[in-house]
Amino acid sequence: MRFRLPAFLMTALAAFLVLASAAVQPAAAADPNLVLDRIKSSGELRVPVMVGEEPGYIRDRNTGEWTGFYMDWSHDIADLLGVKVVPVETTWGNLAADFQAGKIDIAFGLNPNPKRGLVVDYLNAPLFTDAWAIVVKPGFDKKTWKDLNDPSVHLVVQKGGTMQVVAEALTPKAQITPVEERPLGVMELQAGRGDAMIVSIFDAAQIAKQTGFKVILPTPMLLNPATIGVRREEGNEGYENWLTNWVNQQRALGLAQGKLYKAFEDHGIDLSMLPAEFSF
Repeated sequence: MRFRLPAFLMTALAAFLVLASAAVQPAAAADPNLVLDRIKSSGELRVPVMVGEEPGYIRDRNTGEWTGFYMDWSHDIADLLGVKVVPVETTWGNLAADFQAGKIDIAFGLNPNPKRGLVVDYLNAPLFTDAWAIVVKPGFDKKTWKDLNDPSVHLVVQKGGTMQVVAEALTPKAQITPVEERPLGVMELQAGRGDAMIVSIFDAAQIAKQTGFKVILPTPMLLNPATIGVRREEGNEGYENWLTNWVNQQRALGLAQGKLYKAFEDHGIDLSMLPAEFSF
């Protein structure tokens, strides 16, 4: 006598085998050009802009228009993609949240940060190299990170930025005051509530021009690679690869360095303070 399974059991078994087979199939990989295509389709490249970050970001008080070398790079990339630049006002400390919320598509001048790296992908090739400096009030002459690591020293940093990481790592004994924006830090020094402010050497040059404060490059010199960041999400591989190619061309042909020199010269900022061994 031949044994036969009931029809409903045969149907159930067939369905189970189909599902089991699907379960062991590898998931389909996301389209590596998904993000790049999305930006092109939207017609917009959303970039962060920040108050008090001249000459990287400069806002015209009369028109509200944003310029500066970071905006120049934004327009270069947008032109290649056939889209327009859309400024999104923010702060360094809010960048990670802005990326996570999908408010921005790209950010310039970022320093690789493991905490932000949970939501931000950094290009491996830096657009330029910076170094950490301090701007100091008159009479302050400490010139090493070791000397700055003292309870009597009052340091100002921008909240959520890499300068805060540097301060907490190298000068934990100092009094550290985080502020939201660079102009607020300058005001702390001008009011006598701070001895020095940790900033990049290029920002230090700008502050020195505006205030007359002295610039010190503490030893040992800490280099500060300034790279590009994009949101960490599926389908951004093609976007990252394309941007890396763009950065490599900018550096290889001297275009990035030339843009920086011109931006500072146009604003009357003297870069002669940069040490001979420093190259960006």
